[in-house]
Amino acid sequence: MSSPATPKPLSLSSRQPIVIATRESRLALWQAEHVKTLLERLGHEVSLLGMTTRGDQILDRSLSKVGGKGLFVKELEVALEEGRADLAVHSLKDVPMDIPAGFALACVMAREDPRDAWVSTTCADLSELPAGAVIGTSSLRRVVLLRALLESAGRTDVRIEPLRGNLDTRLRKLDEGQFDGIVLAAAGLKRLGLEHRIRHCFSPAQMLPAAGQGALGIEIRVERQDLREALAPLAHQPTWMAVTAERAVSRAMGGSCSMPLAAHAVWVGEVLTLQAAWGALGDPGQGAEVSTSITPLVRASEQGRLNDPAQADALGVAVAGQLQAAGAKVYAPAN
Repeated sequence: MSSPATPKPLSLSSRQPIVIATRESRLALWQAEHVKTLLERLGHEVSLLGMTTRGDQILDRSLSKVGGKGLFVKELEVALEEGRADLAVHSLKDVPMDIPAGFALACVMAREDPRDAWVSTTCADLSELPAGAVIGTSSLRRVVLLRALLESAGRTDVRIEPLRGNLDTRLRKLDEGQFDGIVLAAAGLKRLGLEHRIRHCFSPAQMLPAAGQGALGIEIRVERQDLREALAPLAHQPTWMAVTAERAVSRAMGGSCSMPLAAHAVWVGEVLTLQAAWGALGDPGQGAEVSTSITPLVRASEQGRLNDPAQADALGVAVAGQLQAAGAKVYAPAN
């Protein structure tokens, strides 16, 4: 029996308008509208297909317990597969390290501020937290890095509690007094014109960002060469090379949001410097995402002159190897 023929890419002229699948949160819609505007400037007709993902619906449990960040992209990929949409715009840090067969990351755009931001109505930074303060975040990476900062300052009294929901929901919970401060991605706040809510941006030396943080990625069906060509003017190759190295670290370490891992790459001239950090949480049976008992952080770094994505990927694998040699554990999901 012969195998089915590979679908023939359709020209954009026969698929007008280009349909962008997007989550319906305010930030996701801003990102999709941003891509829509850029494509329209190139002469394309573009429309949006708003969708609610499982990641948006499940707010009472941490992502690490309900399937990870892939919950934010699965429904969008179904829309691509069924032909209801042509492309999907993602915050790259939400995209699983291994993209499913049949799909491709066709474009990575210029990066916004990749840092983590401290947001509080009362405290300018961590040093002003009152006794018994509560910080909100559901990122295991941020939990580990925050705890390290707090412990170095002797602040074992501060609690870190889960905080889920879209950006507006998280800000509302802060304003209602549920938290003394919360940590968010600076990029999202800036994109929505909320930069005034930022009291302090953590330097990468304080809180190393997540792989892909601040960058937008555009996903398509792998056979859509026409879309690759249409998206090419939107791509930013230095960012794409940097996030390729970052994502390679995460992939080599198991590629899961259930593992506290940071990876961030910066260009200095023609040299890319990649840093990574890994930390173990306490006993998962005691609520790993809010545990105050962690092992010391393991850090690694490497740099190189890169000419292609394969070299960027190799740089990430090398840094992951350094982490493992220093005691970091590769994530292995329970059966």
